[in-house]
Amino acid sequence: MPAHRADRSRRGRRPSWAPAAAGGSLSLVLAALVLVPAPRHDPVRIEFAGGAPGASATAGPAPGTAPPPGAPVPSGTPGADLAPAAPAGGAVSPPARLLIPRIGVDAPVESGGLNPDGTVEVPPADRPGQVDWYREGPVPGRPGPAVILGHYDTRKGPAVFHRLPQLRPGDRIDVRGRNGGTVNFKVRELQQFPKSGFPTATVYGDTAGPELRLITCGGRVGADGHYSDNIIVLADYVGTTPPTG
Repeated sequence: MPAHRADRSRRGRRPSWAPAAAGGSLSLVLAALVLVPAPRHDPVRIEFAGGAPGASATAGPAPGTAPPPGAPVPSGTPGADLAPAAPAGGAVSPPARLLIPRIGVDAPVESGGLNPDGTVEVPPADRPGQVDWYREGPVPGRPGPAVILGHYDTRKGPAVFHRLPQLRPGDRIDVRGRNGGTVNFKVRELQQFPKSGFPTATVYGDTAGPELRLITCGGRVGADGHYSDNIIVLADYVGTTPPTG
């Protein structure tokens, strides 16, 4: 299983991703962030993909380029000042399940942090149906970008995020909390980046309100058994259904 090294920023722990050798696994591998300015890469916006990432996607370049690590990013989306307000702190709780109706995902959510060596914890390869919430970031529904990671596949076959590239703008994503409440998001866009240009600021940069990021593998499988790219779903906060009872 690949390890991912994390960097601790002045505003909290925002991971910088670095793949390590993994014995040919086809699981989640995220991008390397070097200490010198990385080359700028044009993100690819995925309009729709019916098959494997990078194999049959109809895609085009998104406006602009990914900001270099540490660069400021626009917070939220156009019209963010009109977006729904974040719920009060007691209305949300750490996530328990992730539900994505369009692609049939109803997955348990575990929390992942940092290993003692500074690498980021990811779901175990023997639990392909599990996703991990990066607990060093915001709880879904609170201001900032909440990040959830999942495998595209494993040696045994498709995993929880195998159909992630099929999502379309406007699709619903629900994150059910441990308190029984549900935080609702809608897909803004999907982007695909080469691992050498992982958009750290775009994924982990401050936002005006609650947002959600889903991350998995994408692109082609190289001779080393790793995928070449990452698929990143950017989703906007819609509202919160409080727990009943």
